[in-house]
Amino acid sequence: MNSSFSHHILTANTKDIPGVIASIANILLDVNANVTEAGQFGDDGTGRFYLRMEFTGVGDKFSLETVEKQLSAIEEKFDLKWALHNAAQKPKIVLAVSKLGHCLNDLLFRWETGTLSAEVVAVVSNHDDLREKVEHYGLPFYHLPITKDTKPEQEAKILKVMEDYDADLLVLARYMQILSEKMCDALEGRAINIHHSFLPSFKGAKPYHQAFERGVKIMGATAHYVTSDLDEGPIIEQDILRIEHFHHVEDCVSRGSDVESLVLARAVNWHCERRILLNGHKTVVFK
Repeated sequence: MNSSFSHHILTANTKDIPGVIASIANILLDVNANVTEAGQFGDDGTGRFYLRMEFTGVGDKFSLETVEKQLSAIEEKFDLKWALHNAAQKPKIVLAVSKLGHCLNDLLFRWETGTLSAEVVAVVSNHDDLREKVEHYGLPFYHLPITKDTKPEQEAKILKVMEDYDADLLVLARYMQILSEKMCDALEGRAINIHHSFLPSFKGAKPYHQAFERGVKIMGATAHYVTSDLDEGPIIEQDILRIEHFHHVEDCVSRGSDVESLVLARAVNWHCERRILLNGHKTVVFK
Protein backbone atom coordinates (compact mmCIF):
# COMPACT_ATOMS: atom_id res chain seq x y z
CA MET A 1 0.00 0.00 0.00
CA ASN A 2 1.47 3.30 -1.08
CA SER A 3 0.11 6.40 0.60
CA SER A 4 0.75 10.12 0.45
CA PHE A 5 0.12 10.21 4.19
CA SER A 6 -0.72 7.40 6.61
CA HIS A 7 -0.44 6.92 10.36
CA HIS A 8 0.42 3.59 11.96
CA ILE A 9 1.29 2.02 15.32
CA LEU A 10 3.91 -0.68 15.75
CA THR A 11 3.88 -2.78 18.93
CA ALA A 12 6.59 -5.34 19.58
CA ASN A 13 8.40 -7.44 22.13
CA THR A 14 11.78 -9.00 21.49
CA LYS A 15 14.89 -10.33 23.12
CA ASP A 16 16.57 -7.49 24.99
CA ILE A 17 19.77 -7.46 22.95
CA PRO A 18 21.68 -4.71 21.11
CA GLY A 19 20.47 -3.67 17.68
CA VAL A 20 16.71 -4.00 18.08
CA ILE A 21 15.83 -0.30 17.91
CA ALA A 22 18.43 0.41 15.24
CA SER A 23 17.10 -2.36 13.01
CA ILE A 24 13.48 -1.22 13.32
CA ALA A 25 14.43 2.44 12.87
CA ASN A 26 16.32 1.61 9.69
CA ILE A 27 13.32 -0.29 8.32
CA LEU A 28 11.15 2.79 8.81
CA LEU A 29 13.82 5.11 7.45
CA ASP A 30 14.12 3.04 4.27
CA VAL A 31 10.47 3.68 3.41
CA ASN A 32 10.52 7.37 4.34
CA ALA A 33 8.49 6.88 7.55
CA ASN A 34 8.70 9.48 10.30
CA VAL A 35 8.48 8.34 13.95
CA THR A 36 6.14 10.67 15.85
CA GLU A 37 6.03 8.88 19.22
CA ALA A 38 8.05 6.07 20.79
CA GLY A 39 8.11 4.18 24.07
CA GLN A 40 10.42 1.39 25.15
CA PHE A 41 11.07 -0.81 28.17
CA GLY A 42 13.60 -3.53 28.88
CA ASP A 43 12.62 -6.04 31.58
CA ASP A 44 15.77 -7.22 33.35
CA GLY A 45 13.83 -10.06 35.00
CA THR A 46 12.66 -11.69 31.78
CA GLY A 47 15.23 -10.42 29.29
CA ARG A 48 12.45 -9.10 27.04
CA PHE A 49 12.25 -5.69 25.39
CA TYR A 50 8.93 -3.92 24.76
CA LEU A 51 8.37 -1.24 22.15
CA ARG A 52 5.56 0.96 20.87
CA MET A 53 6.09 3.34 17.96
CA GLU A 54 3.75 5.67 16.10
CA PHE A 55 4.91 6.66 12.65
CA THR A 56 3.66 8.34 9.51
CA GLY A 57 4.50 7.42 5.96
CA VAL A 58 4.80 10.26 3.48
CA GLY A 59 5.01 10.09 -0.29
CA ASP A 60 5.14 7.32 -2.85
CA LYS A 61 8.22 5.71 -1.29
CA PHE A 62 6.25 4.60 1.76
CA SER A 63 5.01 1.02 1.61
CA LEU A 64 3.39 -0.77 4.54
CA GLU A 65 3.94 -4.08 2.80
CA THR A 66 7.69 -3.37 2.73
CA VAL A 67 7.66 -2.60 6.45
CA GLU A 68 5.85 -5.89 7.15
CA LYS A 69 8.25 -7.85 4.94
CA GLN A 70 11.35 -6.38 6.59
CA LEU A 71 9.99 -6.89 10.10
CA SER A 72 9.33 -10.52 9.23
CA ALA A 73 12.93 -10.81 8.05
CA ILE A 74 14.32 -9.94 11.51
CA GLU A 75 11.86 -12.05 13.53
CA GLU A 76 14.25 -14.95 14.07
CA LYS A 77 17.27 -12.79 14.91
CA PHE A 78 15.54 -10.92 17.73
CA ASP A 79 12.72 -13.36 18.56
CA LEU A 80 10.51 -10.50 17.45
CA LYS A 81 6.76 -10.60 18.13
CA TRP A 82 5.14 -7.63 16.41
CA ALA A 83 1.88 -6.13 15.16
CA LEU A 84 1.02 -3.15 12.97
CA HIS A 85 -2.17 -1.14 13.45
CA ASN A 86 -3.86 1.65 11.55
CA ALA A 87 -3.79 4.55 14.03
CA ALA A 88 -6.71 6.27 12.31
CA GLN A 89 -9.04 3.30 12.83
CA LYS A 90 -10.81 3.19 16.20
CA PRO A 91 -11.29 -0.35 17.53
CA LYS A 92 -14.89 -1.50 17.98
CA ILE A 93 -16.03 -2.43 21.48
CA VAL A 94 -19.03 -4.12 23.08
CA LEU A 95 -20.02 -3.07 26.60
CA ALA A 96 -21.42 -5.58 29.11
CA VAL A 97 -23.42 -4.31 32.10
CA SER A 98 -25.82 -5.52 34.76
CA LYS A 99 -27.87 -3.01 36.80
CA LEU A 100 -25.32 -0.38 37.86
CA GLY A 101 -24.89 2.23 35.15
CA HIS A 102 -22.13 4.61 36.28
CA CYS A 103 -19.33 3.05 34.21
CA LEU A 104 -21.68 2.61 31.26
CA ASN A 105 -22.80 6.25 31.50
CA ASP A 106 -19.21 7.46 31.57
CA LEU A 107 -18.08 5.41 28.58
CA LEU A 108 -21.12 6.32 26.49
CA PHE A 109 -20.65 10.01 27.24
CA ARG A 110 -16.98 9.83 26.28
CA TRP A 111 -17.92 7.97 23.10
CA GLU A 112 -20.61 10.51 22.16
CA THR A 113 -18.25 13.45 22.77
CA GLY A 114 -15.38 11.87 20.86
CA THR A 115 -13.02 11.44 23.81
CA LEU A 116 -13.10 7.63 23.81
CA SER A 117 -10.50 6.00 21.58
CA ALA A 118 -13.02 3.38 20.52
CA GLU A 119 -16.26 2.92 18.63
CA VAL A 120 -19.02 1.50 20.86
CA VAL A 121 -21.10 -0.81 18.68
CA ALA A 122 -23.43 -2.64 21.09
CA VAL A 123 -24.34 -3.26 24.73
CA VAL A 124 -25.19 -6.62 26.28
CA SER A 125 -26.76 -7.13 29.69
CA ASN A 126 -28.16 -9.85 31.91
CA HIS A 127 -30.84 -7.35 33.03
CA ASP A 128 -33.16 -5.04 31.12
CA ASP A 129 -32.79 -2.01 33.44
CA LEU A 130 -30.45 0.05 31.26
CA ARG A 131 -32.10 -0.54 27.89
CA GLU A 132 -33.67 2.92 27.63
CA LYS A 133 -30.41 4.67 28.41
CA VAL A 134 -28.50 2.64 25.83
CA GLU A 135 -31.13 3.06 23.12
CA HIS A 136 -31.11 6.82 23.80
CA TYR A 137 -27.61 6.74 22.30
CA GLY A 138 -28.92 4.87 19.26
CA LEU A 139 -27.09 1.66 20.17
CA PRO A 140 -28.42 -1.90 19.99
CA PHE A 141 -29.17 -3.42 23.39
CA TYR A 142 -29.14 -7.19 23.88
CA HIS A 143 -30.92 -8.53 26.96
CA LEU A 144 -29.36 -11.90 27.71
CA PRO A 145 -30.57 -13.08 31.16
CA ILE A 146 -28.27 -15.66 32.69
CA THR A 147 -29.02 -18.61 34.93
CA LYS A 148 -26.83 -21.57 35.77
CA ASP A 149 -28.51 -23.56 33.01
CA THR A 150 -28.47 -20.83 30.33
CA LYS A 151 -24.96 -19.46 30.95
CA PRO A 152 -23.18 -21.40 28.15
CA GLU A 153 -25.86 -20.42 25.64
CA GLN A 154 -25.87 -16.75 26.67
CA GLU A 155 -22.09 -16.48 26.61
CA ALA A 156 -22.15 -17.92 23.10
CA LYS A 157 -24.62 -15.17 22.17
CA ILE A 158 -22.27 -12.50 23.56
CA LEU A 159 -19.47 -13.88 21.40
CA LYS A 160 -21.86 -13.88 18.44
CA VAL A 161 -22.67 -10.20 19.04
CA MET A 162 -18.94 -9.43 19.05
CA GLU A 163 -18.48 -11.41 15.83
CA ASP A 164 -21.46 -9.78 14.12
CA TYR A 165 -20.16 -6.29 14.88
CA ASP A 166 -16.51 -7.21 14.28
CA ALA A 167 -15.72 -6.03 17.82
CA ASP A 168 -12.14 -6.05 19.09
CA LEU A 169 -12.86 -5.77 22.82
CA LEU A 170 -15.47 -6.71 25.43
CA VAL A 171 -15.63 -4.22 28.32
CA LEU A 172 -17.18 -5.50 31.54
CA ALA A 173 -18.56 -2.20 32.84
CA ARG A 174 -19.82 -3.58 36.16
CA TYR A 175 -21.10 -6.76 34.56
CA MET A 176 -21.78 -8.78 37.67
CA GLN A 177 -21.21 -12.21 36.19
CA ILE A 178 -18.18 -14.48 36.36
CA LEU A 179 -17.20 -15.53 32.85
CA SER A 180 -16.66 -19.23 32.24
CA GLU A 181 -13.19 -20.59 31.53
CA LYS A 182 -14.25 -21.25 27.94
CA MET A 183 -15.38 -17.63 27.54
CA CYS A 184 -12.17 -16.31 29.11
CA ASP A 185 -10.07 -18.41 26.76
CA ALA A 186 -12.04 -17.17 23.75
CA LEU A 187 -11.46 -13.55 24.79
CA GLU A 188 -7.86 -13.79 26.01
CA GLY A 189 -6.38 -10.29 25.91
CA ARG A 190 -9.68 -8.92 24.51
CA ALA A 191 -11.79 -8.45 27.66
CA ILE A 192 -11.30 -5.78 30.34
CA ASN A 193 -13.03 -5.81 33.72
CA ILE A 194 -13.39 -3.10 36.36
CA HIS A 195 -13.17 -4.39 39.91
CA HIS A 196 -14.15 -2.10 42.75
CA SER A 197 -11.16 -2.70 44.98
CA PHE A 198 -7.41 -2.16 44.91
CA LEU A 199 -6.42 -5.64 43.80
CA PRO A 200 -5.03 -8.01 44.92
CA SER A 201 -6.93 -7.02 48.10
CA PHE A 202 -10.62 -7.80 48.52
CA LYS A 203 -11.38 -10.04 45.57
CA GLY A 204 -14.81 -11.39 44.77
CA ALA A 205 -18.19 -10.07 45.90
CA LYS A 206 -18.86 -6.86 47.87
CA PRO A 207 -15.26 -5.63 48.08
CA TYR A 208 -16.35 -2.23 49.47
CA HIS A 209 -18.06 -4.00 52.35
CA GLN A 210 -15.02 -6.22 52.89
CA ALA A 211 -12.72 -3.19 52.98
CA PHE A 212 -15.03 -1.22 55.25
CA GLU A 213 -15.15 -4.06 57.76
CA ARG A 214 -11.35 -4.08 57.84
CA GLY A 215 -11.26 -0.33 58.50
CA VAL A 216 -8.99 0.49 55.57
CA LYS A 217 -7.95 4.10 55.03
CA ILE A 218 -7.53 3.75 51.27
CA MET A 219 -9.89 2.11 48.81
CA GLY A 220 -9.51 1.83 45.07
CA ALA A 221 -10.54 0.40 41.75
CA THR A 222 -8.65 -1.86 39.37
CA ALA A 223 -9.02 -2.40 35.63
CA HIS A 224 -7.55 -5.69 34.49
CA TYR A 225 -7.68 -8.19 31.67
CA VAL A 226 -10.10 -11.04 32.30
CA THR A 227 -8.76 -14.52 32.94
CA SER A 228 -10.31 -17.69 34.31
CA ASP A 229 -8.72 -16.89 37.70
CA LEU A 230 -11.24 -14.56 39.35
CA ASP A 231 -9.95 -10.98 39.69
CA GLU A 232 -6.38 -12.07 39.01
CA GLY A 233 -5.86 -11.03 35.40
CA PRO A 234 -3.00 -8.71 34.39
CA ILE A 235 -3.59 -5.29 35.94
CA ILE A 236 -3.82 -2.31 33.58
CA GLU A 237 -4.69 0.65 35.79
CA GLN A 238 -5.56 1.48 39.41
CA ASP A 239 -6.52 4.53 41.42
CA ILE A 240 -7.51 5.24 45.01
CA LEU A 241 -9.62 7.37 47.32
CA ARG A 242 -9.10 8.08 51.01
CA ILE A 243 -11.56 6.78 53.58
CA GLU A 244 -12.06 8.63 56.87
CA HIS A 245 -13.36 7.24 60.18
CA PHE A 246 -16.71 8.99 59.74
CA HIS A 247 -17.51 7.46 56.36
CA HIS A 248 -20.15 4.75 56.09
CA VAL A 249 -20.07 1.87 53.64
CA GLU A 250 -22.66 3.70 51.52
CA ASP A 251 -20.22 6.63 51.24
CA CYS A 252 -17.52 4.25 50.08
CA VAL A 253 -19.77 2.80 47.37
CA SER A 254 -20.89 6.24 46.18
CA ARG A 255 -17.44 7.82 46.13
CA GLY A 256 -15.88 4.72 44.64
CA SER A 257 -18.11 4.83 41.57
CA ASP A 258 -16.25 7.91 40.31
CA VAL A 259 -12.90 6.16 40.65
CA GLU A 260 -14.21 3.05 38.91
CA SER A 261 -15.42 5.06 35.93
CA LEU A 262 -12.14 6.94 35.55
CA VAL A 263 -9.94 3.85 35.89
CA LEU A 264 -12.00 1.87 33.38
CA ALA A 265 -12.01 4.71 30.84
CA ARG A 266 -8.22 5.00 31.06
CA ALA A 267 -7.78 1.26 30.56
CA VAL A 268 -10.13 1.15 27.56
CA ASN A 269 -8.43 4.13 25.93
CA TRP A 270 -4.94 2.72 26.47
CA HIS A 271 -5.94 -0.68 25.10
CA CYS A 272 -7.56 0.86 22.02
CA GLU A 273 -4.55 3.10 21.43
CA ARG A 274 -2.35 -0.05 21.54
CA ARG A 275 -0.49 1.26 24.60
CA ILE A 276 -0.70 -1.98 26.62
CA LEU A 277 1.66 -4.88 26.04
CA LEU A 278 1.35 -8.08 28.03
CA ASN A 279 4.46 -9.06 29.96
CA GLY A 280 3.62 -12.47 31.39
CA HIS A 281 1.14 -11.85 34.22
CA LYS A 282 1.92 -8.12 34.18
CA THR A 283 1.47 -5.31 31.68
CA VAL A 284 3.70 -2.68 30.15
CA VAL A 285 1.67 0.50 29.63
CA PHE A 286 3.07 3.25 27.43
CA LYS A 287 0.99 6.20 28.60
